[in-house]
Amino acid sequence: MTKVAIAAGAFVTATLMSTGAQAQQKQLTLCWAAWDPANALVELSKDFTAKTGIAMKYEFVPWPNFAQRMLNELNSKGKLCDLLIGDSQWIGSAATEGHYVKLNEFFDKNGIKMSDFMPATVTGYSEWPKNTPNYWALPAMGDAVAFTYRKDWFARPELQAEFKKKYGRALEAPKTWDEFKQVGEFFQNRMIDGKKVYGAALYTERGSEGITMGVTNTMYAYGFDYENPKKPYEMKGFVNSAGAAKGLKLYKDLYDCCTPPGHSNAYMTEDLDAYKSGQVAMQMNFIAFFPGISKDPNVGGEKTGFFAIPKGDKHFAQLGGQGISVVKYSDKKDMALDYLKWFAQPSVQKKWWDSGGFTCHTAILNAPGFDKSTSYAKVFLDSMKIVKDFWAEPTYAQLLLAMQNRVHDYVVAGKGTPQAALDSLEKDWEEVFKEDGKLK
Repeated sequence: MTKVAIAAGAFVTATLMSTGAQAQQKQLTLCWAAWDPANALVELSKDFTAKTGIAMKYEFVPWPNFAQRMLNELNSKGKLCDLLIGDSQWIGSAATEGHYVKLNEFFDKNGIKMSDFMPATVTGYSEWPKNTPNYWALPAMGDAVAFTYRKDWFARPELQAEFKKKYGRALEAPKTWDEFKQVGEFFQNRMIDGKKVYGAALYTERGSEGITMGVTNTMYAYGFDYENPKKPYEMKGFVNSAGAAKGLKLYKDLYDCCTPPGHSNAYMTEDLDAYKSGQVAMQMNFIAFFPGISKDPNVGGEKTGFFAIPKGDKHFAQLGGQGISVVKYSDKKDMALDYLKWFAQPSVQKKWWDSGGFTCHTAILNAPGFDKSTSYAKVFLDSMKIVKDFWAEPTYAQLLLAMQNRVHDYVVAGKGTPQAALDSLEKDWEEVFKEDGKLK
């Protein structure tokens, strides 16, 4: 669920067109967010045009406007997009409201097997209802929340010695949330190279989905669940369990102890800025940004390391990423399906990974040496094995807004208690599902 938010990457408006009247007629428009992976897809898709003669046009929208723009387009049955790389949580509404083409028959006819893709990405990006063989997208962009850290700072002998004396262990990438807090406190307000630095940049943004994408990582770790696995939409004691409250309190503790001043409404771009400018020792962000960080002149190369979301009593990471769908209202559905058939090929998926995209294809991910193919490949593999996603219900926007408000009020504004925040959230969600006819 790389989501509705500000993200790095230049705004891209790109049109690749072959010459001649025939090429002008054979053209597809692909819609996505404007960020680095979209730029990589433009380059990759030149091969599709070369092989098929079908030109590609792109509508890339900055993250703050992406959801509103694309959902308005779908709801109005617009013909702008032939292909759409849409957020994972849109799948419920897109399927039930008929915005996407159902792909089962196409997959069967062309030998595209969902078993060839990472299970978490099939569930997260393609299925509705969840855990049923009803497919509305091809997994396109695997992603999850993880961390970067200043490997060069951690390696300094004087800091290693001081940390070892204080905590009795080596200063290294934290594996548990307790260790993470210790590292964050260790770096908070420390002077490094004559500059005051801070522990960690975390997600705190309120307006779209930022703080939810952050806080779920600690809440999952101590028992938060969306519903009773044996009884759909029964949320009491799962959303607001004692463990979920513990995880929420931990996130507030981390915000209070270890974030930079003024980091109260931060999402992808703000965390990237804090990290790249040398403000923080650790940064929470989607793995999609790790290729850019590894190449950054200030913090790239050997200066940065990567680690997966730490463990609590349990071990989960918030899912990011998207699938690619054929828009039902397109007049070029056959050509759009040709693009999916091309994109699904293992050879294309390998090139997708090599160019800075994030493949979900197991033939690539399970290949010998994949985990060492980049500095962030192992973190990607490890993270995608522990992902968990937010609601993908047709009413997800209302569910998300309620959570944003409740957790931001507690974590950032300091209102009430974690248990009270989650008790209120559980009631909010009950009301949404009652209005939707899913609860009596």
